[in-house]
Amino acid sequence: MRRVVVIGSKGQLGSDLVRELGDPDRVVPLSHQDLEICDHVRTRELLTRLRPDAVINTAAYHRVDDCEDHETRAFETNADAVLNLGRICNDLDALLAHVSTDYVFGGDGGRTAPYTEQDPPSPLNVYGASKLAGENLLREECRRRLIVRTSGLYGLAGDRNFVAIMLRLARTGRPIRVVDDQRLGPTFTAHLARKMVRLLASKAQGTVHVTNQGECTWYEFARRLFELAGITVDLTPITSREFGAKAIRPAYSVLANESLTRAGLDPMPHWSRGLADYLARKRSER
Repeated sequence: MRRVVVIGSKGQLGSDLVRELGDPDRVVPLSHQDLEICDHVRTRELLTRLRPDAVINTAAYHRVDDCEDHETRAFETNADAVLNLGRICNDLDALLAHVSTDYVFGGDGGRTAPYTEQDPPSPLNVYGASKLAGENLLREECRRRLIVRTSGLYGLAGDRNFVAIMLRLARTGRPIRVVDDQRLGPTFTAHLARKMVRLLASKAQGTVHVTNQGECTWYEFARRLFELAGITVDLTPITSREFGAKAIRPAYSVLANESLTRAGLDPMPHWSRGLADYLARKRSER
């Protein structure tokens, strides 16, 4: 591809995608300051001027609890703006690679089998519903699309992701309580970015699940993080009810990465390897 636009280029995934794509002569990073995707006119003007071969959209309204209070904003960003991107890419004959979420699934009924790309979605919260709406609009309107569903993202550029928050809390010395009844496949954005670039190179289209392998609860994830970091903390498992978040989260949202295999790509590393790589890179930045 001659030119790739990365929307959300200063976010944790966007920054890793820019780094992984490499060549600054063909990669155009657009931060939120450069482009607000809810401004449909400005978005069309800028992308038409840039004329990319591919657009990667990592922008989203993703504060899950806030989405419950700001439903209109969630759908404007996660659905309406995504439809606008799809239509612009149609006019430019460009591929739109759009990042979605495991929260399009409900995880009810005691499910224990990872969701495949063919399983019917059933979101439990506004965030998941708005992201699913964006997916469905792309399927209806965008000719060349790659929808990448992922889960529990954390990256070096983020200071509000779960891993960064856990490390920050550990430094306070106070007891930490973490939910132990939500299972997922947490994913290091550097690993995801590498796989997304390979998917683009393979000319994959459709819907693809891309997460670090394996599954764990948030409590198990935190426990392994502190083990790898060599930090002793007072860590206690709690239920989602005890935690009391505004938005309902699925009890099980693990994604099976079947389409990666069909595309001839190697599976993602295990989630524990993702944590180890994250911590190693954090140390190297000091």
